[in-house]
Parts: sequence; C-alpha cells; structure tokens
Amino acid sequence: MPNLLDFRRRIRSVKSTQQITRAMKFVAAARLRRAQDRVVAARPYARQILRVLRSAEGRMPRDEEVVHPLLAMRPEVKVMAIVIAGDRGLCGAFNANVLRRTAEFLRENAEKKIELVAVGKRARDTMRRMRLPLKAEMIGVTMNVKFDDAKELAEMASAAYTNGEADAVYLIFNEFKNVMVQRLVVNRLLPIEAEVVAGRRHESVGHASGAPGAAVGAQATEVDYIYEQPPKEIFDRLVPRYVESEVFRALLESSAAEHAARMTAMDAATKNASDLIESLTLHMNKVRQAAITKEIIEVVSGAASA
Repeated sequence: MPNLLDFRRRIRSVKSTQQITRAMKFVAAARLRRAQDRVVAARPYARQILRVLRSAEGRMPRDEEVVHPLLAMRPEVKVMAIVIAGDRGLCGAFNANVLRRTAEFLRENAEKKIELVAVGKRARDTMRRMRLPLKAEMIGVTMNVKFDDAKELAEMASAAYTNGEADAVYLIFNEFKNVMVQRLVVNRLLPIEAEVVAGRRHESVGHASGAPGAAVGAQATEVDYIYEQPPKEIFDRLVPRYVESEVFRALLESSAAEHAARMTAMDAATKNASDLIESLTLHMNKVRQAAITKEIIEVVSGAASA
C-alpha cells in the first residue's frame, strides 16, 4: 500500500503536469485568436476574387466557349488527395479524424489510382507507416500558414491536373466552425465546376454552388468593372488565383481548427489533473488518519497494559 511519501510525490508530479497543460492551453488560445483573425480576413478576398472571376466570365462573348485547362472535365481514373493535418500532437482527435477520413476516402475510391500529398508531420508519418502512395510532403506549414506555401501546393496540383497526372484533386482537412466543433471536409479542388465560375450565361444556376462566395454570384455581373485586358485574358489569369485562394483558405481553416482542438484538449487535461489531485489528496488524508489512529491505539494499549 502506498505510504504518505508516495502520495506526496504523486501529487507534486500531477501538479507539475497541470502547470504545463495550463500553459499550453493559454498558448493555444492566443494562437487560436490570431488564426481566427486570419481566417476572417481571408474570406473577403475569396469572395471578391470569385466575384471578379464570374464578372469576367459573364463579359465574354456568348458565342465564345469558356475553355480553361483547370475547368476541363474528364473521367476520374487518377486522383490526387491533399491531406492537411498537424505537425504536433496533444490536440485530441484532430489528426486521427483527418487520417481516418483519408482512409475512408481511399476505400471509397479503391478502384482508382490515388496519390496522396501529406501536409503536416503527423500525416506524413502515418502515411509512411501504412505505406500509402505518397507523392509529396510539406512539413511545418500549419503552425504558421504562409501564402507562398499555399501557392506552391496550388501550383503542384494545377500542374498535375494540366499534365494529365491526375484527373481530379481533392482537399481533405478540418474546417473550423467554433472552438468546440471542427468539421471534416472533402472538397474537390480540381477540376473547377462550371457552376462555380458561372456568370451571365449561367445566371439560373450561378448561386447553386457551395463554394465560398457563391451567394454573391447573382450580384457578380452587376458591378461595372472596367477591364484593360480582354475578359478572357483576365479570366485565364484569375482561375489559378482562385485555386490558390481555396488552398490558402483550407490551410487557414485547418490551422485554426488545430489550435482550437489543442486548447480544448489541454483544458480537459488541466481539469482532469485537478480531479486527480483532489482524489489523491483524499486518499492521502485517509492513509494519514489511519496511521494516526494506529499510533493512538498503540499508545493507549501500552498505557493500559502498564
């Protein structure tokens, strides 16, 4: 049976762990605030680039077919999936949920040739351990999301799709909803659906897409933009920018979701440590009380026998 010294050591150890988890909770909360601000700041850009994209598509002559390599639809035989996880642990089931959804995606598309792009150390290590088809990897991206990293990912996906190395590109990540809730998302990045960039020629379905900024589709052509270049040239340049903005948004959403998950996990760990300290203290007091009672009995018995 543990003695008083064992209980005191255990309580000191749990208190030290509690201080660490509390500090990690505060750090995650501070990073979450900054990540939330970046997500909110990126949304107007995504909406506006989609608005201008739709406007350019609507300004093109009606008899001119909208053709862009990233809009070309073809049967999905070869698929690329960009899996966005974290570089660190201690964030609950955040990484496990993404990797579990990736495994489900692989089972759902078992008849297709799939290549994976791992974003985050946890995703890379798991894919290597499971010997999954890993095409590329990016480490140290989600803790400090930069647009250059998103641009690199978008260019790699666009090049693979344009060169025929992939017939479709998907994003698998955790979307930030609030501090307690993260939603697993599987979005098709490429090819871009025609309805997403539909302007005047598709007004009846222009707002049917679930893409960010889709609600402004009906108003996109109402803005009287003045174009220096032909609308088709602007349209061709904006399509890659739209892909970059979608990848950047996914990285920001995943980063905010990771910080929220870590803050929640560390808060739960701190509370569990408090409960454990309370339980250990109660047991320690019982042991001490039993020891005192035993000593009193021994003293009384000795006095009575004398």
